[in-house]
Amino acid sequence: MRLILALSLILSSAALAAQPAHAQSACDRECLRGKVTEVLHALIHDDIGKLAVAGNLRVTEDGVERPLDQVGLVRTVTKLRGYRQDVIDERAGVAVTGAMVEESGSPVLLAVRVKVDGEAKISELELVATRGRADGLLYNVDGFGNAASLAMNLAPRPEQLATRDEAVRIAMHYPRGLSNAETFNAVGTPFAPEAYRLENGMLMAGPACTFIPGCDDIGNQSLAIFRQLGRVTVRDVVVDERMGIVMMRLSWNVRGGEGSDKLTAWEAFKVYDGQIHMVEAYIRIFPPELELGGWPIAEGVVQP
Repeated sequence: MRLILALSLILSSAALAAQPAHAQSACDRECLRGKVTEVLHALIHDDIGKLAVAGNLRVTEDGVERPLDQVGLVRTVTKLRGYRQDVIDERAGVAVTGAMVEESGSPVLLAVRVKVDGEAKISELELVATRGRADGLLYNVDGFGNAASLAMNLAPRPEQLATRDEAVRIAMHYPRGLSNAETFNAVGTPFAPEAYRLENGMLMAGPACTFIPGCDDIGNQSLAIFRQLGRVTVRDVVVDERMGIVMMRLSWNVRGGEGSDKLTAWEAFKVYDGQIHMVEAYIRIFPPELELGGWPIAEGVVQP
């Protein structure tokens, strides 16, 4: 029996040694964060040509595809401000960042999406700039402060985190509530008692909200206006599994009616303990033909 056991252990060890090593991601959290940093600094220093990019790189600026060396922000961005919120999806090799930058002293809210290939080179770059209310309906520079919010950046304990699929399921209550056009509670959205929502730096829902009557109750806030604005389209879903953040790229009519301008948003949901604790959106209005910002609906995205 001892001989058989010894032979079994030897054969098992040999089998394990013969198995290929588990493939490691080409770009981990810090690598993806660094890619966004490189893009931001390339805009400031006008050296975007030094970025490590894939041969099939695709770039859009405010929904319009253009060559990397023709990105207009390279010629206008002069400074980074303190606010920066990263959402990092290691599994997908994607990072989405909301950052405050300056153009000749004027603040600009810049949304950056970076995707890397298997060699950790940038294969997709999406840039969307919101410069004021004309671009985004709402715009409150002071609401961003000098740093990203504490609520969004506290790392939940591992036991508080949902699985990737469950976190997406919880966050998907939000666009479903918008499309249902009643209240978020009507579709069972699991908001935490302290939950609140920021849109382009404006507090639009939550206990301290005074923007309109009833906005202090995010779950029961009326969504009746969405009967005119129509259903929400989800283009992308990005999941930061370590930080408990689900980010969706959403779009819907802004004034209602066929051919209306599209209100688009990168909307981040802080999800842990089975609840949504905070929502933060970066909003930009686009003409109907740019509803998806120049990118297709991502594979596997289920509409609410």
